[in-house]
Amino acid sequence: MIATRLPSRSFCLIRHGETTANAAEIIAGVTDVPLTQMGCDQARALSHWLWPEPIALYASPMSRAQRTAGLAFPHRTFELHDGLRERDWGVFEGQPLSNQPVREDTPDRGESWPDMLMRVQTTIIEICAASEAALPVMVCHSGIIRAARVLWTTGDVGQRPPNAIPVFFEKAGQQMLEKPL
Repeated sequence: MIATRLPSRSFCLIRHGETTANAAEIIAGVTDVPLTQMGCDQARALSHWLWPEPIALYASPMSRAQRTAGLAFPHRTFELHDGLRERDWGVFEGQPLSNQPVREDTPDRGESWPDMLMRVQTTIIEICAASEAALPVMVCHSGIIRAARVLWTTGDVGQRPPNAIPVFFEKAGQQMLEKPL
């Protein structure tokens, strides 16, 4: 397991809206898939949230995260960060979700779980440090949220987070707490 460092501040993660792969229960880690109409509606609903000011907005380079960020925050710019991309499931990309291997196994031609944890830790710490006084809000993927849980809260991946619902990670002293925003 990697040595875990805490981010310098609280942050918010948002899983993209529902995709065609989510609806079909297909593995689409690094496979670029579009949002469904429901996913677009979920993202637009986020535009009505009352966000603290200021926020620093980041998104995964995957089109589903960019589209969610654009619909959820229509009058804000966001920065793309490659470290927010979903895990590469290698040979399992495009297969039914029921065929997904155990998280700790490294899929052929895919990303290992320890490598993903290290990437997520480095990315979130970097974004938090660069956000200065603004709350870092990152539109990302289920795997990023699950990795953040393992790194800083329960130590367990937990349930798949719902689409387009903010998950707030609050820094409280020397620990992080996951809570609704």
